[in-house]
Amino acid sequence: MSGNESPELGQADVDRSVRQVCANGICMQTNVVEAKLDEGNIQEAESALREGLSLNFEEARALLGRLEYQRGNVEGALRVFDGIDLQAAIQRMQPSVTEKQPSKKGRTKSIESVPGVSQHAAGLVLEAIYLKAKSLQKLGRLTDAAHECLSVLDAVEKIFDSGIPDVLVENKLQETVSHAVELLPELWKQAGSYSEAMSAYRRALLSQWNLDNDCCARIQKAFAVFLLYSGVEVCPPSLAVQIDGSYVPRNNLEEAILLLMILMRKVYLGKIKWDPSVLEHLTFALSVCGQTSVLAKQLEEVMPGVLNRIDRWRSLALCYFAAGQNKNALSLLRKSLHKHEEPDDVLSLVLASRICSEDVFLAAEGVKYAQRAITNAEGSNEHLKGVGLRVLGLCLGKQAKVATSDFERSQLQSEALKSLDGAMALEHENSDLMFELGVQYAEHRNLDVALQYARKYVDATGGSTLRGWRLLALVLSAQHRYSEAEVVTDAAFDETTKWDQGPLLRMKAKLKTSQSRYIDAVEPYRHLLSLVQAQRKSFGPFRNAPQVEEDKVNEYEVWHGLADLYSSLSHFKDAETCLEKARGLIEYSADTLYTEGMMFERQGENDKALSAYINALLVEPNHVQCKILLGSLLTKMDPGMLPLAKALLSDALRIEPTNRVAWYHLGLVHRDDGRVADAADCFQAASMLEESDPIEKFSSIL
Repeated sequence: MSGNESPELGQADVDRSVRQVCANGICMQTNVVEAKLDEGNIQEAESALREGLSLNFEEARALLGRLEYQRGNVEGALRVFDGIDLQAAIQRMQPSVTEKQPSKKGRTKSIESVPGVSQHAAGLVLEAIYLKAKSLQKLGRLTDAAHECLSVLDAVEKIFDSGIPDVLVENKLQETVSHAVELLPELWKQAGSYSEAMSAYRRALLSQWNLDNDCCARIQKAFAVFLLYSGVEVCPPSLAVQIDGSYVPRNNLEEAILLLMILMRKVYLGKIKWDPSVLEHLTFALSVCGQTSVLAKQLEEVMPGVLNRIDRWRSLALCYFAAGQNKNALSLLRKSLHKHEEPDDVLSLVLASRICSEDVFLAAEGVKYAQRAITNAEGSNEHLKGVGLRVLGLCLGKQAKVATSDFERSQLQSEALKSLDGAMALEHENSDLMFELGVQYAEHRNLDVALQYARKYVDATGGSTLRGWRLLALVLSAQHRYSEAEVVTDAAFDETTKWDQGPLLRMKAKLKTSQSRYIDAVEPYRHLLSLVQAQRKSFGPFRNAPQVEEDKVNEYEVWHGLADLYSSLSHFKDAETCLEKARGLIEYSADTLYTEGMMFERQGENDKALSAYINALLVEPNHVQCKILLGSLLTKMDPGMLPLAKALLSDALRIEPTNRVAWYHLGLVHRDDGRVADAADCFQAASMLEESDPIEKFSSIL
């Protein structure tokens, strides 16, 4: 066969409409060949093709096998392919295509100077191996199919040792190579050979196969799906394929995210069409590892018109909410809930209400969203009614904290409990709801019911969450069952890691302090300081601000708590040393100034104490403890300050109605002002609250 016949040779194919096969510029009908195949005369059919189209043995057999495969006769095709020594044919082709002989001028002879007939011969043989693999796959012989498909790629690497050229490769040959590259990992997966599948995926993406964008994208997507959902942990890429300075994924999740983000970038650049499933997989992957801010950036880069704008707003709101950017999330939800958009979308209403439930100044807005969600929770959204009642209860509870009157506060608190109880009736097994009900009842000082819910929550979560143990210990401390509360904290130590034990150690110190065991309370703080030191070593000396904020043990709180303890023991030098440590971490803090003021007051330096309390309120205007001590100090210093002291104490009770110390000092103010009945009421309130006063505020565990 001469070189000028190569263009026609590349067109050897079966025209299904007229049942013809063409090669070397010659066409012949397939009815004669098919008749011989039907009779089982493979050799005669082969001879007919060789004579009719001027083909050699391997080419004729390859065309014959293709014809059988296209007719749906898989077993017949396999018999034809088995009659060809395909590997020997590849060996004969290899020198003719890849031979590079240096010329006198030092130049090499590459594929550009080799007649196209070699490519066509290679294409026919490689296609025969590929179709043999497909036949074996259909017959369920998956491992054999994978080995045949692997031989296609090995042969290509031998034939084109410098990679497949971009434009000089015949289309039919490139098509076969692309199909084989894509098929191999699927065959290994179907055969249950997952490590081989992983290697095949990486080989497909790292070798020079001259794949088009769509084929490469399909492989990348399939590999990402395999990494995410196969349940098989694969090893990172080998050092041989790593490039200096490049990012190397450490596990399945990172590698899958990298692949999916590459696919998203290709979409943005217009190299491939939009595939919504890619974004779905990326959403799952980034959500699993908590990188919702990265997901938000990906959503923002999607071109307008690709995603429904309300769906985009809702998804972005979820991402921002998970990343703690509540302001941005709520802004997007307000847009989606506009009267001209989707004002009755239950999911958006519930999410908006949930965000509002975390801010006392947004709680009233959240109540409206929750009520609309409950109203619209019908049909397919009926299961969200319980969620709506839950967020309604949370919003009402938050709204009660900024109520302008005791009556309004009491009414809102009752409605909050009613909503949460209604949610529990619909969602009996919701552990988060158990916890929230426990906190609500505890804040209402209904300690018996709060204790029941705290125990239910610990049982439901198997003791795996720190907040459940803390709630249980706080309720017991409010019942003055301190020894039992200590037993609970000790049990919590066994169920938590050392990095989560900071709040438990502080709680243990306060339990001992509440029993006037001040010396014993020092020991938990020593453990806390050792955790702080270990934490510093784990991060190293050059920590940035985000790392400090994410510390499991808050060093500032440790030093401040220790300063309070030493101040209670009248060890003022030690207390001052601890305060200096605390100031080194947070220079201007209301808590530090509050403790400093107490120290001055205990030492009789009232003017300095007064200055410290005022400065604390300038830093944090709603600091309840400072308002109480400032009001108390003003009455001691000047009886004419009773109205101001009364205003400060009343404001403290507006912020924190269950503060027994504020009620007590307000009673003193009323007594000094001659209002005996009001004083008696305040003292009675203080006495009742003292009977159910926890060592920490219940809201501290939210």
